Amino acid sequence: MNTANNKRRRETLEVIKKAFVELIQNQDPDQISISLLCKKAGINRTTFYACYDNLHDIADSIRRELEDNMIAMYQEEIESRQSRSDYLRLFRHIKDNQIFYRTYFKLGYDSQLKGFGYNTKAAEEYFDNEFIEYHMEFFRAGITRIIRMWLENGCKESPEDMMEILRSEYKGRLRPNS
Repeated sequence: MNTANNKRRRETLEVIKKAFVELIQNQDPDQISISLLCKKAGINRTTFYACYDNLHDIADSIRRELEDNMIAMYQEEIESRQSRSDYLRLFRHIKDNQIFYRTYFKLGYDSQLKGFGYNTKAAEEYFDNEFIEYHMEFFRAGITRIIRMWLENGCKESPEDMMEILRSEYKGRLRPNS
């Protein structure tokens, strides 16, 4: 029986996902075929199609997993609608999950994160409630590029170093408990 949550199916999904993540580290997504993925995962095409409809489904599952992890990480802030600007937690998560974040960026999903983690209330105060969308985009682009660069360099700096870099760029606009 091939139910959605049985152990064998979960293991197969993980094997396929792991093979996809490994392939995408050295190839463009367009260069990866289902045949190549099946060979890397050690499965046949029938097994692949029992789990996924196409390669985009795998990419979407990786995206959802990372975004779900981020949402869970910040659930308290989301529910209370209060942002503590706790990017240290994010930097630690990135360092612990580098390969998945590299995959996330390589698949281009970072462009979909509009305003995630941006403290709109603080921005309204600091910028006299003017041009908030521009400030949000500037922040999103800046932090995205910093994270990409950190990942490209193998996360050599500590999450605390990255937080200090971010804090110095915002010269006191991030709260001390962040």
